[in-house]
Amino acid sequence: MLRKYRIKDYDFKLVLMLIAISVIGILAVGSAEKELQQKQLMGFLLGLFLMVVISLFDYAVFLRFWWVIYAVNAILLVLVIFFGKEVGGAQRWLDIGIQFQPSELAKILLILFYAKFIMKYEEKINDIKILFFAVVLVVPVLLMILKQPDLSTTIMIFIVFCVMFFVGGISYKYVFGILGVAIPTFVILFIQILQPDQQIIEKYQRNRIMAWLHPEDYATTEAYQQLNSIMAIGSGQLTGKGLNNNVVNSVKNGNFISEPQTDFIFTIVGEELGFLGGCAVLFLVIGIAAECIIIAYKAKDTAGKIIAAGMGALIGFQGILNICVATGLMPNTGIPLPFVSAGLTSMVALYIGMGFVLNVRLQAIRKYNN
Repeated sequence: MLRKYRIKDYDFKLVLMLIAISVIGILAVGSAEKELQQKQLMGFLLGLFLMVVISLFDYAVFLRFWWVIYAVNAILLVLVIFFGKEVGGAQRWLDIGIQFQPSELAKILLILFYAKFIMKYEEKINDIKILFFAVVLVVPVLLMILKQPDLSTTIMIFIVFCVMFFVGGISYKYVFGILGVAIPTFVILFIQILQPDQQIIEKYQRNRIMAWLHPEDYATTEAYQQLNSIMAIGSGQLTGKGLNNNVVNSVKNGNFISEPQTDFIFTIVGEELGFLGGCAVLFLVIGIAAECIIIAYKAKDTAGKIIAAGMGALIGFQGILNICVATGLMPNTGIPLPFVSAGLTSMVALYIGMGFVLNVRLQAIRKYNN
C-alpha cells in the first residue's frame, strides 16, 4: 500500500503553486474577517498534511472501496437532509462537534468513485446501458445537493461528471448528440426563466440572473454586491490599497459587500492586492488546473487519468466561475474560490483531492522508470 518513491519525482511545482494560492487566501480572509484567519490557517496545515500522506499511498488501494466511497457520500448527504444545520437560509452543514459541508467533500468522493467506474467499464464506456447506469448513480447526489439548496455546486459536479466521461473516452457522436440537445434546451429554458411567472427556478435565483442582465434596475438589491465588487476591484489599480488597510474609501471597510471572505474573496484580492494580486490568483488557478491535466495525460492507467483530469476540471471551472462572478461576467452563483475562500471543508477536501493527483504522478513516473 505504501510505496517507496524518489524525492526528486515529487511534483514540487504543483505543491508550491498550492501553497502560494493558499497563503494569498489566508491573508485575504484575514483582511476580510480577522477572526477566521486562524481557522483558514488550520485548514491549510491540515489539508497540506493530509495531501502529503495520501500522495504516498497507492490510489488503486483506495479505489478498491469505490462502492464504500459512493455509499459514504450518499449517507452524508442524506444526513444533511434530516439533521443538517441551516445557515443563511441553506441547510448544507452537519455538526458533529465540528461543522463541515458534505457537498464540498462530495466533489472529491465522486471523482474517486467515477475514476474506478470508468476504468472498470472502459471497454463498454459507449454502451448505452453503462452510460444510463452512470447517470442513474449521479442523479440522486445532484438532487440531494440541489435540495439544500445549492444550485452552483450541483452544476459544478455535473460539469466535472461530463469532463470525466469525455476524458474516459465517450464517443464523439454522444458528445455532439448531447450538445445538439443541450444547447437548444438551455436557450429555451433561459428564455422561460426570464418570464416573471416562471416556476423552473427559485425567485431569488431568477432575480440574480435579471440583476446580471440589468444591473441598473437592481442596483440597490440583487446587483448591489456585484456592482460594488467591480468598483472595489477597479479601485485597487495596479498594486492595491494594501491588506488590512484603514483607507476610508475602501469598499471592504465600508461593509458594502456581505460575506467578502467567501464568495467575493476575489474582491478583497483585487482591492487590496490590485491588478497584480488578481492576476497572481488567476494564473495560479489556471496553472494548478493545467498541471493536473498534464499529470492526467501521463497517468499510468485510466483511473489515474480520470482523477487528475477531474481535479483539474473542478479547480479550473470553479475558480474561473468565482472570478467571473466577482467581476460581473456571470450571475452571482455563490461558489467559493478554490484554496482562497474561507471554508475549512472546502480547503481540506481540495487538498485531499490533490494528494491523489500527486500520487497519480508518482505512480506514472515509477512505472516509467521500471
